Amino acid sequence: MSEPKLVIFDCDGVMFDSRNANLEFYNRVCRHFGHPDMDEEELDYVHMHHVVDSVNHIMRHWPEELEAAHRYRQGLDYRDFLPFMTMEPDLIPFLEVILPNCRTAISTNRTTTMATLLDTFGLRKYFGLVFTAMDVENPKPHPEAIHRILTHYNLTAGEGVFIGDSVVDQEHAARAGMALIAFRNPKLTAEYHVNRFMEILSLPIFQK
Repeated sequence: MSEPKLVIFDCDGVMFDSRNANLEFYNRVCRHFGHPDMDEEELDYVHMHHVVDSVNHIMRHWPEELEAAHRYRQGLDYRDFLPFMTMEPDLIPFLEVILPNCRTAISTNRTTTMATLLDTFGLRKYFGLVFTAMDVENPKPHPEAIHRILTHYNLTAGEGVFIGDSVVDQEHAARAGMALIAFRNPKLTAEYHVNRFMEILSLPIFQK
């Protein structure tokens, strides 16, 4: 593979360490209805899935409260949870290196919170396209978002790479026929594995 013309990013677990923010957000929903905090399996689930599926999952034992739980989470102000978000320190330096030669996009299962996140951390200018779970009929791991990004830029899957950290991302990239750079997850099946963004510049595909 030659140097990619497109780099697509997952958000949670890649651009941001958002595990604590997800923990606080969904535990607030649980506590509001007098239920126990999430266990590790539930935290892993909400870290990878969009908000509708996540609330459905954590409230699966109390279906009679599900509709109210969705109303409650819709009323939460995500800005309250931004202090629990940590942006990867070398994300912006990496973006500034690749942007002259690469298109960039985001494919995430976040929904309404993505715009706030980009604006708060000054990231909007670095990404040409952003697809959330609200922007597609079929959220990840379905490849719809990648296909639409490729169509927009008139590129093929072989001309891009996806940076992700979960099995959902692994399947998302695989179903689109796109190479995966696994971010801090050695268990994923991927063409490359890295622990920080600047390591990516040392991969064979970025060597001129």
